[in-house]
Amino acid sequence: MASSSWALALVLALSVGGSVARGSETLVERNAAVCLDGSLPGYHLHRGFGSGANSWLVNLEGGGWCNDVSSCVFRKGSRRGSSNHMERQLQFTGIMSNRPEENPDFYNWNRVKVRYCDGGSFTGDGSDAAAGLYFRGQRIWQAAMDDLMAQGMRYANQALLSGCSAGGVSTILHCDEFRGLFPSNTRVKCLADAGMFLDTVDVSGRRKMRSFFNGIVRLQGSGRSLPRSCTSRMDKTSCFFPPNVLPTIQTPTFVLNTAYDVWQLQQSVAPRTADPQGLWSKCRTNHAFCNSNQLQFLQGFRNQMLDAVRGFSASRHNGLFINSCFAHCQSERQDTWYANNSPRLGNKKIADAVGDWFFERGDAKYTDCPYPCDGTCHHLVFRGDH
Repeated sequence: MASSSWALALVLALSVGGSVARGSETLVERNAAVCLDGSLPGYHLHRGFGSGANSWLVNLEGGGWCNDVSSCVFRKGSRRGSSNHMERQLQFTGIMSNRPEENPDFYNWNRVKVRYCDGGSFTGDGSDAAAGLYFRGQRIWQAAMDDLMAQGMRYANQALLSGCSAGGVSTILHCDEFRGLFPSNTRVKCLADAGMFLDTVDVSGRRKMRSFFNGIVRLQGSGRSLPRSCTSRMDKTSCFFPPNVLPTIQTPTFVLNTAYDVWQLQQSVAPRTADPQGLWSKCRTNHAFCNSNQLQFLQGFRNQMLDAVRGFSASRHNGLFINSCFAHCQSERQDTWYANNSPRLGNKKIADAVGDWFFERGDAKYTDCPYPCDGTCHHLVFRGDH
């Protein structure tokens, strides 16, 4: 596909006052940036207003990964791998909401959702012609940022990069790149939600997550895009794990995570492949069914999570909110971000803690006591074994 410097905008009428924010889609064509299937990547933008007209929140969409040809071929038939299957409008909630009662600090900012269609946390740079796959995550990142800068982000007086899950990984991997887009006097920070994937041993004694991430890095050619501050001292697969990149980030960053991340519980701590007898099947879907030995194992996982952020949290520029909930992603859901019964630590909702950190209204480092002490959690319970 020929490189081009223009964007195809699908113009949709948007009302700001009192309405639910729905970002309109913009497809970007430049620098051979394409989704897994070769379709154009895109983003959804809801314009800021009032005091937030020159402030920008860029959210990197999450949604897992593909680590081999078959999983990437499957993925390209969905919105996770093709803009042909994406919604033309997205409802923005949580940190993306345009209502002050739902999002007190960022409601009137320019809010952007960069769609995720590469399966490699915006890091890949390669292709597989035989399978019809394009691994262009890094180019998608660069093309989206270039287009947003042309849309007015270059004039931002403050900017925040955020994302949850695979988007949280993307946020950490691209944080310093995002900082580099702006003048030194622009306030720029990063918020990684549920992105602290650990290189942990599963219940069978193996490291499934390391094997999985290694597949992504090798297949998609991600190594060239990973932060050199990490790859200069560690192998490329290790540098796909956010805990190994965190110590090298120069930009102020906030880590929001649960100590018992349910995605990691199901996919890397106690995956079905590591549990052939199904001893963890009930615990995987509902924490209330975890026995004492299983809870002890999960407490060890919590300790690893806390160890991973110990040095990071020592910096006065960084923020932290690790609650002892069985959940995954808390910044983009309204009930966990800012609602009457939202999770709290130190009597602070997540939105309050993030706002205090970004605007430097006070210290914002919160770590919960071990499960089951926190009564404010919104635990996720599943009906089937995921």
